[in-house]
Amino acid sequence: MENEIVLCAASSYERKFYLNPDFSSLPEEIRQELQIMCVLYTEDVGGTLMVVYDEKGNLQLKVDHEDDDFSFDEIGSVLKIKELQRTKEELFESLELYYKVFYLGEEINASDD
Repeated sequence: MENEIVLCAASSYERKFYLNPDFSSLPEEIRQELQIMCVLYTEDVGGTLMVVYDEKGNLQLKVDHEDDDFSFDEIGSVLKIKELQRTKEELFESLELYYKVFYLGEEINASDD
């Protein structure tokens, strides 16, 4: 999709973490949590992890790996993504709300949950 916005990414190949400068206003703790999450993922299973927003502001975890990377753990990758979606659910929901309000201009109605 061409309407995706990358929030951050980490690569086991380049051993680098990238945070989109458009999101530099996020609190330092959030930026650090994203960096730790992405780097630990790539250290555990290899490949590249990207955290992206789709055109509706939903956060997605996208994984890629080089075709000749035989050390990439595909099963471990699926399990790790599911674990992140479960353990980081609150973080991801907050990041989606942040994006929808500040980038998409949506108004959020307060509700009693």
